[in-house]
Amino acid sequence: MNRIRLYKVIFSLISCAILAATMQNNAIAQNLREPVINGADRIDLVMQLAQNKRVGLIVNQTSILRNGVHLLDTLLEEGIQIIKVLALEHGFRGTDEAGATVVNSRDSHTGISISSIYGNNYKPTVAQLADIDMIIFDIQDVGARFYTYISTMHHAMEACAENGKEFIVLDRPNPNDFVDGPIRKNGFTSFISLDPIPVLHGLTVGELAFMINGEGWLVTGKNSCNLQVIPMENWKHGDPYSLPVKPSPNLPNDQAIRLYASLCFFEGTNISVGRGTNFPFQALGGPDIKYGTFTFTPQPIPGQDSNPVLKGVACFGTDLRNYPFEGGLSLCFLLDFYRKSGFKEKNFFARSRHFDLLAGTDALRLQIIRGFSEQEIRDTWQNELDEYKIMREKYLIY
Repeated sequence: MNRIRLYKVIFSLISCAILAATMQNNAIAQNLREPVINGADRIDLVMQLAQNKRVGLIVNQTSILRNGVHLLDTLLEEGIQIIKVLALEHGFRGTDEAGATVVNSRDSHTGISISSIYGNNYKPTVAQLADIDMIIFDIQDVGARFYTYISTMHHAMEACAENGKEFIVLDRPNPNDFVDGPIRKNGFTSFISLDPIPVLHGLTVGELAFMINGEGWLVTGKNSCNLQVIPMENWKHGDPYSLPVKPSPNLPNDQAIRLYASLCFFEGTNISVGRGTNFPFQALGGPDIKYGTFTFTPQPIPGQDSNPVLKGVACFGTDLRNYPFEGGLSLCFLLDFYRKSGFKEKNFFARSRHFDLLAGTDALRLQIIRGFSEQEIRDTWQNELDEYKIMREKYLIY
């Protein structure tokens, strides 16, 4: 073995040892870290704000305290007057599939009325707010602009501002705590891209609520929502967080949540992201062997997806369940599958308007069609992201 090869081998061994030590230290640090105390766990503070108030809750299956008890049950046990639950996408129990209308009902366990704000209206109506004094919002977000829970929060803040109601956010961690992607442009506003923020906004829901209020994004005007946030303890930006409850039917585990921001763009294409399987957002595939050797066939799954893309069609592609992805936003999957499609943009971008609404701009789709590399695309975001990061600093709690 010559000297150069020997040096390379030694350097490689040292690098592996350093990496192993770092991973071990990170694991030890995570085990020693104090458990996260979510806003909902600070029940004494919640009680102070809700005492003698008529309360409406925006909650779902993620609104669980550290002791495993739901916020609704906890507040009722403490004597707080809960008038109703306002149910967002996926419903109060989180069992309704994506996009399905949520209907008015009554909780069988507590008898509390459940009033839908994901059906005929996305914003609470005057009638829905008439018998309450405040809304408490306790929902686990996943940090992506197109995940609709934050759009519901925006609309609820707006309704509270218009009707003189208090709005309380019980904060929870952001499991995709990155700032990345294009910022939503004018002309591409929708329920999946409501505010002018990047695809990955790098905020908790409490911080985002402060930003929505502070930047005057409510149609009622700047600082018009009577907003309070109960912050977490023992969490700061950059800390990892594993969700104890799946936030929606198609995000069943940490891997799906990590990949979600990168794969959701495919919902505007003719490529399946694994909906209709037991590994949604952990696979990619299309109806041609050119896409890869991993195979799966999407089928209707009650409560998850009754009509998945490419239902009943054998798909070929890539299994991402064990893909070593640390999170953030990657365009590598999108660019790779577009290349494998044969650069046939009209067939690949089967729902081009939906793709543009997810991106918040048509620039991303056009850049892909024109053959831009991932770095070239990222370079076009950078100036706006730098400006966003400066604005973001004003609203950080952690």
